[in-house]
Amino acid sequence: MSTSFGALCSDFYVNQKIDVTMDLPTTRETILDMFDRVKKVVPDMERLRRFENEIALESREVNGRYCWLALRKTSIRSGWVNPESFEEAYKLHQLVLETAPWFLSINAIDVEAIELVFGFDLHARANRNEIVFDALLADSPLAALFEPNDETLLDVQPFLGLAIDDDSSVQAALEIKTRTSPKSVVEQSFDNEPLSVYLSVRKQGPFESIEQFSSVFGTLAGHAERLAEQRVIPGIVMPLHDRILSV
Repeated sequence: MSTSFGALCSDFYVNQKIDVTMDLPTTRETILDMFDRVKKVVPDMERLRRFENEIALESREVNGRYCWLALRKTSIRSGWVNPESFEEAYKLHQLVLETAPWFLSINAIDVEAIELVFGFDLHARANRNEIVFDALLADSPLAALFEPNDETLLDVQPFLGLAIDDDSSVQAALEIKTRTSPKSVVEQSFDNEPLSVYLSVRKQGPFESIEQFSSVFGTLAGHAERLAEQRVIPGIVMPLHDRILSV
């Protein structure tokens, strides 16, 4: 992608989630009309798929790049994997914010939260718990809890949440998923699953109007880019990237 975010990881993605209180409509006409509207703006989204708890519209994957939109019982999710630019991903998410209220009969009072997520996947065929510990925690006071000569790390998945504004309606969270099971650690058999870093920025409701959604998205995107550039990339992703290269 044109930003530097994708240079340090296997995959970089920008996802959005709109949480609602009431169940979304499930009629064929409603869903297909909305998907058709999205497809007119993003023509590559032409594959309709049904899963156990959702129905999705997806694009074809080309050189690791693809986008998707999924409807669940009480949420609308969309994502861009390895976008060429932030603008490309944001265009899809803003389109969803503009069209979903009209096609799915969503009122501002029904929306619980709008969330924007930056995801960083770093593949490593190794004990990813140890990678996270060595890269981020080895020089911290938490390291005193672990004796490497006598013990084995089974789970190292840090999570940190913070409020960005005074009333805590805008929140950010940093979460790391290692996808390393205790069984694989004991057997020393590691697959090539990604170690994932998630930066999420979330605006809690209530919202005044659906017209507010566009400005809310702009605020979330601004916070996400700032936190990623100033903190997550240099403080989290780069140390993990460097540690993986040394394995």
